[in-house]
Amino acid sequence: MTKIIFLGTPEFSATVLKGLLKEGYDIIAAVTQPDKPVGRKQKLQKSPVKLVAEDENIKLYQPVKLPGSPEVEELKALNADLIVTAAYGQFLPTSFLESAKVAAINVHGSLLPKYRGGAPIQWSLLNGDKETGITIMYMVKGMDAGDIISQEKLPITRDDDNGSLFEKMAVVGRELLLDTIPKILSGDIHPIKQDPDQVVFSPNISKEQEHIDFTKPAEEVFNQIRALSPDPGAWTLIDGQRTKLYSTEVVEINSDQAVGTIFDLGKKKLVIVAGDGQGVSIKKIQPAGKKMMDIANYMNGMGKNLEKGQQIIDEK
Repeated sequence: MTKIIFLGTPEFSATVLKGLLKEGYDIIAAVTQPDKPVGRKQKLQKSPVKLVAEDENIKLYQPVKLPGSPEVEELKALNADLIVTAAYGQFLPTSFLESAKVAAINVHGSLLPKYRGGAPIQWSLLNGDKETGITIMYMVKGMDAGDIISQEKLPITRDDDNGSLFEKMAVVGRELLLDTIPKILSGDIHPIKQDPDQVVFSPNISKEQEHIDFTKPAEEVFNQIRALSPDPGAWTLIDGQRTKLYSTEVVEINSDQAVGTIFDLGKKKLVIVAGDGQGVSIKKIQPAGKKMMDIANYMNGMGKNLEKGQQIIDEK
């Protein structure tokens, strides 16, 4: 039976891990990020991969940093056939990668060499791409620089946000990995080197990128909001209150009103003028201190006193 060390953290990773387990692979160890404090009470939260590992009684490692840790020496001594990573979130020591008897491979959420780095799915949405996909690649010292073993494309729809795309890509990644591993084990593969001239990086989203700039075109505002929905959520100041927006649509209005002005509103509608004169129609919103709600609930409560022509977002 093929022995695998699996490294991953979010739900994307857990979906891939469950697929390996269902297929009967021997997961001899799982490595995930340390428990993370979340919420106002900063309660420690286990990663989705940790939850799977605990349910399946898989030996679990959670080093703060894997390179140079005692854990990495233990992992190397396990003599795994394969090392498989999927959204783990840390660099791996070359000596660890080389400890795999067959290969160390990564399930990456883009069509490499486009979007190397930690946030490929978010950047595909930020840039308004029409398709993305999964790459299975050999792991090397450079960031996502290894030879490509297999790829699968996936269309991006206008209804997709970060959450929905992660779910779709997790399934594609799981199935592509399960299709690829037997070929790796049998040697029936033809790896392709990445073209360095086509490399695009996708660094982790910064705090500054979470702020919505309504002076930008409506399409860019739409893409930013869906790229950060549902987590961490993109925010703006509405009447001075920090407010997160989770779902919007672009509306063609060709307005000459000031950026941030209410172009139209109703019981189930709130349309804001963006920098190119087009509208951003808000569908899901979260005012400060409140839960996420649809626009109808917002307009029935906090939005009751809003008026058409009122500038509620000031980007000066």
